[in-house]
Amino acid sequence: MASREREGEPLSPTGKLFHEPSLNCYVIAIMGCKTSINPQVIREGLCQTLLKHPRFTSKLVKKGRKTKWIPTKVDLDNHIIVPEIDSNLEYPDRFVEDYVSHFTKTPLDQSKPLWELHLLNIKTSDAEAVSVFRIHHSIGDGASLISLLLAATRKTSDPNALPTVPIQKKDTSHQRSSSPFRWLFVIWWALLLIWHTFVDMLLFTFTIFFIKDTPTPLKAGALGVELHNKRIVHRTVSMDDIKLVKNEMKTTINDVLLGVTQAALTRYLNRAYADVGANSNGVKQRSSVLKKIRLRASILVNIRPVGGIQELADMMAEKSKVKWGNCMGYIILPFSIVLYKDPLEYVRHAKATIDRKKHSLEAICSYACAKLVLNLLGVKVAAAITRRVLFNTTVAFSNVPGPVEEISFYGHPVAYIAPSVYGHPLALTIHFQSYANNMTISLAVDPLVISDPYLLCDDLEQSLKLIRDAIQKKHTVDAV
Repeated sequence: MASREREGEPLSPTGKLFHEPSLNCYVIAIMGCKTSINPQVIREGLCQTLLKHPRFTSKLVKKGRKTKWIPTKVDLDNHIIVPEIDSNLEYPDRFVEDYVSHFTKTPLDQSKPLWELHLLNIKTSDAEAVSVFRIHHSIGDGASLISLLLAATRKTSDPNALPTVPIQKKDTSHQRSSSPFRWLFVIWWALLLIWHTFVDMLLFTFTIFFIKDTPTPLKAGALGVELHNKRIVHRTVSMDDIKLVKNEMKTTINDVLLGVTQAALTRYLNRAYADVGANSNGVKQRSSVLKKIRLRASILVNIRPVGGIQELADMMAEKSKVKWGNCMGYIILPFSIVLYKDPLEYVRHAKATIDRKKHSLEAICSYACAKLVLNLLGVKVAAAITRRVLFNTTVAFSNVPGPVEEISFYGHPVAYIAPSVYGHPLALTIHFQSYANNMTISLAVDPLVISDPYLLCDDLEQSLKLIRDAIQKKHTVDAV
């Protein structure tokens, strides 16, 4: 067993993709803390948790034609960075953003495990201090890594208890039906699943070769966007507002977030095209231009279920075997860029679109096809195909559920969690991360394409407010 560990575990096929220059991706996890950070306490905590995970104590070594994760001794001085910061900075929030932006163009040293933690003892508008994890995407997919980090935290109210993360329940209503026509329904359901999968994979293939999103102020027009430094900003909104819309419209939180995103992107582009019609018919002309825009989101889907918080905590405590790595497929989700008079239409359209996508095997098939191409034609071809799919869409979208109560990071109460990713060929990436009673919206943008990401944050916040107000107005009318 020990000799096998010394030989190392091969780098997964998807992990190889993340080391190609066009897809050299990193996961960022920014955590604001409510107190200043004690680096020594963090060091001791890491030794008891993350350093018991094999990926965080292994480096990549090329042996012949194979690249393997080889266990190595970790020197925390090479992984924990505590910069000296002037406490009298005039714009501390901008300093943190500039700091993170700077290392988005600096690769990690591959002679050591591919992660690092930056501890910034600087007071910002929403935290007393900030910790920033930077982890190479080949270590694991984003959802697994965030879950692993959460498994290293504890409830603030109970220092011995792991965080509670909501689990989405599967809809099995059609399976419980006792109707005599149940088998007809099952056959029809299966035929629709096959048809939807065929259509989705056909469009996915067309996207590789010639279907491109419309050039807009949100989309990079030139190659090389993956090599540009990124600016990562975030905005926090109320989870109560999102739950209000979810409950009243009988949707999921993900449906609401997709609806809010569609509304915000429409607002942003409507403003950008304000010069299209300066005459009396300007609004109609802009509306016509917006309707012609093809804007799609690339959404990463975990094919293998992510291990639960308890499983990951057990793995770090006992080195138990939990499946790990990158096992992901893509779906391409079309967004509706339309000026609806009723803000609720954005959520209705998002629900209809995502419900249709749920009845498809696009994610599984895209993963299987990528794996087949990688095995038959090699990592270079697979990376080129993956890059074309991403580059021909406009935005990457992600929604990760977080703890329902406040947590502490090795004794440091957490104010917010803002994950993101960079290194892929998109100028805009939107991550939603829930935490306690808040939802943090994190944007990773190419500043050469989107020069004012705060304006887009405003649009996301305002869109949620308009949708919430529409729900409350509807409530008032119904009550009367």
